[in-house]
Amino acid sequence: MPGTPPQIRLATVADADQIAEIYNHEVVNSVSTFDLVPRSIEEQQRWIADRSGAFSAIVAVEDDRVLGFAALSRYKERAAYNTTVEDSVYVDRGAHGRGIGRALLDRVCQIASESGFHSVVARIEATGTASLSLHAACGFELVGIERQVGRKFNRWLDVAVMQRLL
Repeated sequence: MPGTPPQIRLATVADADQIAEIYNHEVVNSVSTFDLVPRSIEEQQRWIADRSGAFSAIVAVEDDRVLGFAALSRYKERAAYNTTVEDSVYVDRGAHGRGIGRALLDRVCQIASESGFHSVVARIEATGTASLSLHAACGFELVGIERQVGRKFNRWLDVAVMQRLL
């Protein structure tokens, strides 16, 4: 039905091919991820299967088509960081501008809060204005810039660190 927002639900291994399609486009064509090698369908299936509880992946789906996905990950391994998580949000390029990223980010922040986390951190390539704007609209604040911490497409990349306290 036109105008109906996409359904947000837990990702399943059946979504792996569509999630990989969205993610791999970014791997090959952008700096929104610092991965350099596209994921195989099997790797994407394992990624989904390994995620549970607060760290489950979610998808935005419309007419059986995955339009975007999001997940929370551990921020750091040391125990003192256990109250902080890092978010990831990816939206199919053909679905940009429809509020899908906002719906996904709002939902993963809600999951983080319901799961007892205190802080959500986003690490965004510093020229990624759409992602920076999305996170700012969802209550994240810029807390720092990591200079030249990544290298992709033969150039040094900075990372903007944004944080939202829950």
